[in-house]
Amino acid sequence: MSGAEEQMQQLRSKATELLLREEWRDSIQLYSELIDLCQSQISNTHQHSDPGHLSKLHKSLCVAFSNRAEARSKLQHFTQALNDCDQALQIEATHFRTLICKGKILLCLNRYFNALDCFKAALFDPQGNGNLDIVNGYLEKCKKLEFQSRTGSFDLSDWVLNGFRGKPLELAEYIGPVKVNRSEISGRGLFATKNIDAGTLVLVTKAIAIERGILGGQDSAENAQLVMWKNFIDKVKEAVTRCQRTQLLIDMLSTGENEAGLEVPDMSIFRPEIEENGCSNDQKLDMDKILSILDVNSLVEEAVSAKVLGKNSDFYGVGLWILVSFINHSCNPNARRLHVGDYVIVHASRDVKAGEEITFMYFDALSPLEKRVEMSLSWGFNCRCSRCKIEEAVCSKQELREIEIGLEKGVDVGGAVFRLEEGMKRWAVRGKGKGYLRASFWAAYAEVYGSDRSMKRWGRRIPPMEAVVDSVVEVMGSDERLLKVVVEGLKKSGGVVEFERAMKLGRGFYSKVIRKQALRTLLEIGINDKGY
Repeated sequence: MSGAEEQMQQLRSKATELLLREEWRDSIQLYSELIDLCQSQISNTHQHSDPGHLSKLHKSLCVAFSNRAEARSKLQHFTQALNDCDQALQIEATHFRTLICKGKILLCLNRYFNALDCFKAALFDPQGNGNLDIVNGYLEKCKKLEFQSRTGSFDLSDWVLNGFRGKPLELAEYIGPVKVNRSEISGRGLFATKNIDAGTLVLVTKAIAIERGILGGQDSAENAQLVMWKNFIDKVKEAVTRCQRTQLLIDMLSTGENEAGLEVPDMSIFRPEIEENGCSNDQKLDMDKILSILDVNSLVEEAVSAKVLGKNSDFYGVGLWILVSFINHSCNPNARRLHVGDYVIVHASRDVKAGEEITFMYFDALSPLEKRVEMSLSWGFNCRCSRCKIEEAVCSKQELREIEIGLEKGVDVGGAVFRLEEGMKRWAVRGKGKGYLRASFWAAYAEVYGSDRSMKRWGRRIPPMEAVVDSVVEVMGSDERLLKVVVEGLKKSGGVVEFERAMKLGRGFYSKVIRKQALRTLLEIGINDKGY
């Protein structure tokens, strides 16, 4: 054995040992040395024309590229890993381990069609005869994710019915009928390109980075949040450093300044089929800009427009989801989000018309105008949505302010609701205006409808609960507090009509990813109902 061959054998043995011990970075370094040595030997062997030795070197080079790809994929250096896979497959087009490795990387990048091709090729490779079950498992997974990504058809029912137990759900990236455009609300926004029914999915996407923790009392909670925020920033920095495409996506988000001058991105850039453009490990990061972007665009999981499903509901979480960051606030929102693992599922909470902007409520919009103004200013903006503009004209009336003050002082809520309903008749408030004002005073309506004593006194003098709920849902979409009142009403006077109303409201709150039986379970568990 020559000195070069002995050196290659030692490198190969040590690199493989490091790979098996999951010391990814060290194994990458040694495989890189092995690859350089192999390539040098191949170049020299060409001059001596030794076909057998050359074939052996090519095989060693193929395995080295394949193993380095595996190590790089474990560090989520996917672009470099894919390049290694392609180098290996140029040497041996049907190399089983490389096809599996490349397919898994493409799955991580949500490029389901390409991944499917890799696993199909691996299925017909004789080397894979002993691993057919594994390959078939990947094939089925690819087909499922591709179907979800293409159709937006997701079903979490079994997971819900199983009490959120089992492995974390793997969901496909999905972009529904939406596009980014200029917004009259603020800067850029996300808009529906066709009519979307309540409960229908708008987006499903995985976080660029997310950090979770348990908050204690006030002082410890503040400290915990600071630690979590630092860890979150570090995770975003790592994601940006690993991949240029991630950096480009984050870089297009708003820093809160010069909103009008920001470019409107084409939707194709958000789709996972877009090729990776290489890594940017050597590119200097503008951390000041990234911090400003995170300050404006990060989302907390437990928010008024969100619902966390599964074990993560016990934690406080903050994350960054790129396309979701384009969704603006409105006091008459039309969308909500579910947090499932590291994924966000955005769905319509009420019917949305083509061309309408998709909006969340950033703060509690089931509140009077004055409180909403205070909350919007604390967020750093002054809400000028259609609801706020309409309510400004009505809320100038002294009687409405007296009703609000009376409720703060503890007057009879039934009398306050009656006075508000009579006032709307005198002020000629109609249509959506009624829904807006009822939403502003929803806490009072809910208290009346939830009290037998109040209903006995005021029930015949105020509108029925169903009419008020329908008017609020029309302008606000589904909300857990509305759902609670409806389900409590169902328990008292359960019937088919009441049940269907509760289920419709449930779909607007939880979306259509949860089918009927699972939705019934959630309604029973989530709001402590004993069953219909």
